[in-house]
Amino acid sequence: MATWGGVRYMKSWLHFFRKCEGSASKTFKVVGGTPLTGKLVLVPAILTSSALCYLAARRHKFGAVYALKRQKDVLESSALKLTSRERRFIKFASVEHQGQLYMTTQDFIESITEAEPRPRLKRRILLPRDLDHFYAVTPRASKSTTHMFRDLHDTGIISYTEYLFLLSVLTKPATGFRIAFNMFDTDGNERVSRTEFLVLEKIFSHARRERRGSGGATDAEGSDEDVEDDILQHKKKVNTTLLVHFFGPKGDHELSYDEFKQFMENLQEEVLEIEFQEFAKGYHKISEVEFAKILLRYTYLRPDQYDLYIDRLVERMEETSLRGVTFEEFRDFCSFLNQLEDFAIAMRMYTMADQPISQEEFHRAVRICTGKALSDHVVDTVFCIFDEDGDGQLSYKEFIGFMKERRQRGFKTTPRTTGWQAFKYCVKQEMRTST
Repeated sequence: MATWGGVRYMKSWLHFFRKCEGSASKTFKVVGGTPLTGKLVLVPAILTSSALCYLAARRHKFGAVYALKRQKDVLESSALKLTSRERRFIKFASVEHQGQLYMTTQDFIESITEAEPRPRLKRRILLPRDLDHFYAVTPRASKSTTHMFRDLHDTGIISYTEYLFLLSVLTKPATGFRIAFNMFDTDGNERVSRTEFLVLEKIFSHARRERRGSGGATDAEGSDEDVEDDILQHKKKVNTTLLVHFFGPKGDHELSYDEFKQFMENLQEEVLEIEFQEFAKGYHKISEVEFAKILLRYTYLRPDQYDLYIDRLVERMEETSLRGVTFEEFRDFCSFLNQLEDFAIAMRMYTMADQPISQEEFHRAVRICTGKALSDHVVDTVFCIFDEDGDGQLSYKEFIGFMKERRQRGFKTTPRTTGWQAFKYCVKQEMRTST
């Protein structure tokens, strides 16, 4: 319909041109008696018609993605009701089945490692044969690996509630695996059934309804809320990749704790491998500066502040000590970040006693909280980044704040990077600096 409208507008104005061209050679008289050709009189008409033809052409160009734009507009009209996680899921979800949005396994990886999704014209509509193929290639829980999501790529689907579950997996410390499993194991038989696992969806659904009920008023028809619920959570259950992986195509397998623990460990390591290789480019190490960039990538620093931390590291690291950071060192540090609350308690005890946080005390607190030791080189690099005055003591409050933002992967607040809010922020900053 949009295509026909564009052609119709263009034909109408071309017909207008032809009629006017017949009288273009005539001469008209203006008030001052100066002759003026018809071609000059037609200039305003030509400009107006050109603008209309341009708009019609744009309408024709974007007609193919009109439905996707309309869906986006509907969601943006109720943006105040959507959480940051809901907005991100909708933004990255590239497939749809029976009116519900799903992420592919590749979408999930990109949602936690990239700022924007891959370019696409519209979402792919999944057919029953697509789902059958997904089920066939999904490995069982006993065959979980650290590259499962990358191997599946676009041949797996993840629902919104599973997306929330997977996000929580990424920040769970090893001590939290058993607690998470026991929350699913409602009958205490040390195994989780498909029915027990689906309780998670009911919990999240109830939480969303509670939040919607306590939120702002909707329109008379309640259309916005209905659209959101249809898109994110559907009453008709579909076998997702996670359900097939845990419980098999028929849902008759029961998940053991060892399988559950292995899945969580593998997912954490797979995401860290992807982040590490983004900078390593196939090598076994990343530089200290690249390590700092990974730590600071989810913090909401201004560009000048960000450069300050990087420059501080470059100035303090001696050339003889630039030996790089291995994946094992990077993984151990990120595992420590999942124990950040315990570490913060230990650090608070030192600051309350007016004791400085030296590298030795940092090492000791990490060992107490995680049971593991970080390499001397990684700790030295961290101190070069977060030691403000170079006295060998950690600015621990700043360090804790940044590492919490790193662990949350940008979900805590919305960065001012694009849009109207970013423009206003930049204007305010320029006004402050100019005065």
